[in-house]
Amino acid sequence: MSYCPNTPDDIREMLAAIGVAGVEDLFSPVPEELRAKSFNLPEGMSEFELFQRMRLLAEKNTQNLAGFIGGGYYDHCIPAVVDHLSGRAEFYTAYTPYQPECSQGTLQALFEYQTAICRLTGMEVSNASLYDGGTALAEAAMMALRVTGRNRLVIDGGVNPFYREIVRTYLANLEVEIVEVSPQQGITSRPALTAALSDQTAAVILQNPNFFGSLDDIGDLAEEAQAKGALLIASVYPISLGMVKSPGEMGADIVVGDGQSLGNPLSFGGPSFGFIATTKKYIRNLPGRIVGETVDRNGKRGFVLTLQAREQHIKRHKATSNICSNQSLCALRGLIFLASMGKEGFAELAKLNYDKAEYAKEVLGAIRGVSVLNVATTFNEFTLALPKDAAGVVEGLLREGIAAGVPAGLYYPEMDHCLVVTVTEKRTRQEIGALAKQLEGALWS
Repeated sequence: MSYCPNTPDDIREMLAAIGVAGVEDLFSPVPEELRAKSFNLPEGMSEFELFQRMRLLAEKNTQNLAGFIGGGYYDHCIPAVVDHLSGRAEFYTAYTPYQPECSQGTLQALFEYQTAICRLTGMEVSNASLYDGGTALAEAAMMALRVTGRNRLVIDGGVNPFYREIVRTYLANLEVEIVEVSPQQGITSRPALTAALSDQTAAVILQNPNFFGSLDDIGDLAEEAQAKGALLIASVYPISLGMVKSPGEMGADIVVGDGQSLGNPLSFGGPSFGFIATTKKYIRNLPGRIVGETVDRNGKRGFVLTLQAREQHIKRHKATSNICSNQSLCALRGLIFLASMGKEGFAELAKLNYDKAEYAKEVLGAIRGVSVLNVATTFNEFTLALPKDAAGVVEGLLREGIAAGVPAGLYYPEMDHCLVVTVTEKRTRQEIGALAKQLEGALWS
């Protein structure tokens, strides 16, 4: 039976037991200026009144922006079937499928998800999903440290700055050296990366396309890293794999990415799911869990959790991670999205993104004083060099109903005049034209 203190004497007794004089002492770690002075709560409302109030507040948010923002999260179309199937109670109320005899539906869905990720990335094995793209990259980095027994990581500066920060945070208390290599003209600097390699390098970490939108055939970098005994970790944008060479074909050892663009809404930045795939020889170092296919005693096909090398199932010093809830419902949405698109539909989606971005690049690059920074091929993101501070331009265009892109100077101080623009299949010719018109006005009016 639980105990709930409900008298002043009870509360005083509890406070004395933990060595504080009063309730206020419990908040002493919080700076005075951050503490609420009072709680002026309104009178209670009926359900109808509350919804009406929330709608009025929601209407204060900017609506119907033409969004050209990417940087890791993307505004893509989501087929209705994704919401319909993932909203079935069998899926959205399911928990960790520890008991295979009553979890075959969830287990099969995750098995099919793993298959889809392997086909998408050109790799041999996948786990049953991760939290998001940034933590997936950190897990891949730790996996490389385990596989090689080394303590040095070389990471390209074109990797998403949020992801790089997550890697540093994950490894902050380990004796790991992280060497960052600055990109040149929006693409990996081969000479600088080669110079950074050593016999203690566990992995080279790249992103393709990178934060600036540049695509790269990283096959030569994979060979160079592997010749030094290091692994090549590639963080990828899954939609681009509908038309570019897969990281598996380029020789990557571990592939990660964020699955938000695969059937998951933006939702103010989450939730999403991360994916990770590798080759069979590294399967026992994969974090989290893997769903395997088997047969029951009657020879009937079935699915079970296998190779669960996480701390709940194995001795702590042998565990690969402590991943628990791993965004499986979001991963299921990714599977439904890929299945509904099919191979040809997915390729068509990728080409739409590429074609629209190329059109926008041409239109925006023709504005006086504006140039395209990328010397390499791009997919659906590219970086513009502007004659003015990009952050100020973006702020001005927001008032005109256009989210023009991500000011690169937020993460690369030397690039305060650069703007990373994203064009997905949802952006129209009219919206691209409006962006060009408003951008030109913001620069020269």
